[in-house]
This record gives sequence, C-alpha cells and structure tokens, in this order.
Amino acid sequence: MTKFDEATQAIRVDETTYDVCLDPGYSIGGPLNGGYLMAVVLRAAVDASPFDHPVSTTSQFLKAPVPGPAQVRVEPLKAGRTVAFARATLLQDGVPHIESLITTATLGDAEPDYADGPSHPMPAPEECVQLPSPKAETNMTLSAQMDLRFDPPTLGWLNGRPTGRPESRAYFRMTEPQDPDPYVLALAVDALPPVVFSAGARGWAPTVDLTWHLRALPAPGWLTLIGSGRLVRDGWFDEEVEVWDSAGRLVAQSRQLARVGRG
Repeated sequence: MTKFDEATQAIRVDETTYDVCLDPGYSIGGPLNGGYLMAVVLRAAVDASPFDHPVSTTSQFLKAPVPGPAQVRVEPLKAGRTVAFARATLLQDGVPHIESLITTATLGDAEPDYADGPSHPMPAPEECVQLPSPKAETNMTLSAQMDLRFDPPTLGWLNGRPTGRPESRAYFRMTEPQDPDPYVLALAVDALPPVVFSAGARGWAPTVDLTWHLRALPAPGWLTLIGSGRLVRDGWFDEEVEVWDSAGRLVAQSRQLARVGRG
C-alpha cells in the first residue's frame, strides 16, 4: 500500500458509513486539494458498489474540510446489470462538506470505436520544467506528493509573463512510485495550477463544482494533463482537463467551475 493509498483509505463502519482520515500532506496552502478529497470519497463509493470503477463523478464543494477524522456516507440510488448510481457525502463533525453523485461500472480493455488526439501537442518530458519548491511557510504540501513537468509557455505567469490565455499543461506522476489508477486520476484532474494564472489572475481559486469521467484504465507511466478554459468573467472561470496515459489513450476528462482568486 502506497502513502496515497493510505491517505485515501475508507474504513467501512456499516452498510452506508465509512470512516476516513484526511491527510495534511495534500494541502494547497491551507485548504485540501479537491482531487484528493474526491479520491477519498470515491474509495467509499466504489467499496459500496457492485461495480469496480467510478466512471462519472460530480462533486459540489460546500465547505473546505480540514485535515483529520471525517466520514463518508454513501446512499445507493439505483443499480442495474452494468451500472450503479449513488450519492456520497463527506462530513466532518456531522456537517456536509462535499456532496457527490457517482456512477460506477466495470471497464474493460476494448479498443475504441473512435478516438481523437490531444487538443494540444506537448514537448518531451525532458524539455519540460518543474515549479520551484514552495517555501515551508506556504503550507503547499501537495507539491511534495506529485511530480509535475510543465510545458514552458504555460509557466510564464510565474515570472510575470502570462500568455493571456487560460491554460496549463504538464506531465504528471506520483512522487512515490505508483502505477496510476482511477483514484490517482481523481487527483490528476485537479492537480494543475488554475488555468486563470496564465490569464493573469493569482491567488487561491476555490472549486465550486467539478465533474470528471473515467474513460479507460491508465497504463503505467507518465500521465499528460492538458488544461484550458473558455470564459473568465465576473469572478468565475471554467477549467477543462484532458488526461492522456503513456500509451496515448484518453483516460479521463474533467470540467470544473471555480472562483477567480483574490490574491
């Protein structure tokens, strides 16, 4: 079991309730990363499901939970021969913090009937760059859990030269050796810096609603993350992320609605 597996572990208490412990190692400067929190919720939801994989997840982030004990309550909605639906709530001190609607199924390894390519070309990993290590006082512990190698143009914001377009692109893998799985993908779809950084915004950009789809089980190796946005307006922005595996297959897609940071 890896550190990430331990950090997302859900222990069954009864048919609908799971105990979890939210790990401080996935902080983004105070709040915990939304992808990490989804992975925790999905551990419980899949355990309670007759199927193996979370193929679609929609989460609304009602309140930012803090590291420490919490619970996930799973409410089965319907189960058929090939798909099941459930509602899962992450609670802390009895207060709902995240509400998720989760669809589970069991994916195979069938070849696609149609497959498009990545929306943007990427340089080789050795031509990409890493963010500087954050200062300890920023409490950005998430960065120690991930190895991100960025397409250089999308890091211009770091030196005061943003491209003016909402975008972010990087290679992704866990720092501790681990083959990617659906729970790692839940983290990956929310692992990039907010795409509005490249549009000139700064500061914590809290996610309000995030939907992601598991399209295939990923091959071992680097994941490629391609993030973009369509509209930044009135303090809101959208962010879409494609996740491609080392075999060149689209394995996850996400879209989130978030607030523009005020920092």
